[in-house]
Amino acid sequence: MEGWLIALIVIAAVGLILLCCSIRIVRQATAVVVERLGKYRKTFETGIHMVIPFFDRCSRAISLKEIVADFKPQPVITKDNVTMQIDTVVYFQITDAKLFTYGVDDPVRAIENLTATTLRNIVGELELDETLTSRDTVNTKMRVILDEATDPWGIKINRVELKNILPPRDIQDAMEKQMRAERERREQILKAEGEKKSSILVAEGEKQAQILRAEADKEAKILQAEADKAALIARAEGESKAIDLINSAKPNAAYITLQGFEALKAVADGKSTKLIVPSEIQNVAGLLASMTEVVGATKEEPKSQTKKSK
Repeated sequence: MEGWLIALIVIAAVGLILLCCSIRIVRQATAVVVERLGKYRKTFETGIHMVIPFFDRCSRAISLKEIVADFKPQPVITKDNVTMQIDTVVYFQITDAKLFTYGVDDPVRAIENLTATTLRNIVGELELDETLTSRDTVNTKMRVILDEATDPWGIKINRVELKNILPPRDIQDAMEKQMRAERERREQILKAEGEKKSSILVAEGEKQAQILRAEADKEAKILQAEADKAALIARAEGESKAIDLINSAKPNAAYITLQGFEALKAVADGKSTKLIVPSEIQNVAGLLASMTEVVGATKEEPKSQTKKSK
């Protein structure tokens, strides 16, 4: 009885062990290739699966996430016979676990060799300057070529980048000198343009100042002319009113003679060296007589005033 109990316990333990061995859990973003008696049977994706112990063999889990492969620098010769070191970074993803397992031996190593040969072929058609300035073109061409070549391996090339391009030391020195000369040239151009703009601004400022001064002088002269005009008009209006008042008062000959004497007096006080003598002497005599009468009249008036005061 005890022997049967021990046998049942052993059988149950073996069955439990076999059951545990027959259960296979596949994690997220991974895949497992299953072979039965050495032949491909199925690809297990995410979830729980059952296998037959001792008959089915499961491969290691294959990651379906994007993988980044940073390859070491490779010597590449350009079209103008310049040897440089270029290292690349390849971003790829496994799309078919079966093709990845049975397509090629050591797929990552195969991608590295394929990348190196493709890079040499593409850069060999370019000169040094084109290689340095055409990274996007090289990246695109390499991605297309690698994607086509790795498609039978169940691999999708998502992106290819040239990480570093290292020309020879003498080429680097020449490039640094060229870059320094180009910067100095740009500096001189910028300095010349700055001086040019400064000179233009100064000239425009002087021009504007001269225009403003000319406009100010013009306005001042206009205002002065308007003031002189107003003064002349006012003087003429005053003289006109004075003449109208004199005419309305009907002055006698003595007053007119006295005004003529005042005019002669003003002429005599001037700096002119010429004297105007009337051609008719009688007119001069008459003028003097009239002046005498006016003077006498002016003398008699004070006497009469003194008599009245007495």
